[in-house]
Amino acid sequence: MTVQKTMTGRAWAEMILLACIWGGSFLAIRIALDEVSPLTSVAHRTGWAMLVLWGVVALMRLPIPRAPRIWLGFLGMGLLNNVIPFGLMAWGQLYIETGLTSILNASTAIFGVIAAAIFLADERITRRKAVGVALGFFGVATAIGLENFTNFDLRNLAQLAVIAGTVSYALAGVWARHFLGDLPPQVAAAGMLTGATLVTVPLAWMIEGPISLDLQPTTMAAIAYYAIIASAGAYLLYYRVLAMAGSGNLMLVTLLVAPIAITLGAIVRGETLSPNAFVGFALLALGLIILDGRAWAWIKRIR
Repeated sequence: MTVQKTMTGRAWAEMILLACIWGGSFLAIRIALDEVSPLTSVAHRTGWAMLVLWGVVALMRLPIPRAPRIWLGFLGMGLLNNVIPFGLMAWGQLYIETGLTSILNASTAIFGVIAAAIFLADERITRRKAVGVALGFFGVATAIGLENFTNFDLRNLAQLAVIAGTVSYALAGVWARHFLGDLPPQVAAAGMLTGATLVTVPLAWMIEGPISLDLQPTTMAAIAYYAIIASAGAYLLYYRVLAMAGSGNLMLVTLLVAPIAITLGAIVRGETLSPNAFVGFALLALGLIILDGRAWAWIKRIR
């Protein structure tokens, strides 16, 4: 049984910083999409982040893996954790608000529990997890709007695209455990982004045209933010916080990202969300808290 780590003040501070960085990434991506197409935005994100992380690997003098199986793992991880979710979510953000994208993105943990139960022998759906997953699904359905499941306009398709991206994130967790579990996190992240870049650059070039750096300063700043700070830097910070706080506590980041993204979207782009979105996020947050386990244990103790 995994022991829940105690959150120190430093762990809280760095986790909040991570949430702020990731919350800002939704806005930065949407700003870049005003000038670049979705696949091109993803190619910038994976390419620049890859270069930064390989620089970190070189500075730390970490060994670079040679086994073909590991590089196959990098390619698969790049597809599942970067190419597919980044591409789907970038396209989705053309038609829905950044805040709503962040709310739907929070369902990653819900789908992660399901993927682990299906593909990993040592994971199973307990009663607590079943309750958390059910609440999470109902929260997602509420955020989308139950009435919208009978309509398939661009907005609804965009929401489903974001959800499909979260499913890909969940499958990436299973893939990483099979192929990349023993690697230093810096190497795993750099290799994953390399696999992603090998796909995104030619794909964006073929579908959307040559990738240009002749962009507006605002676009370049947005790309620099979500590629270097919110991807490369956030990966390094994520593993640092994981070591201090543990995976259970780190799940709380998911609950902090959405409010930050919603606030930034409202301030910078004047976005407003329907009441359904906030109710759905509340239900999803409750599901995530139950999956975390501590609230469930407290309820059992007072019964």
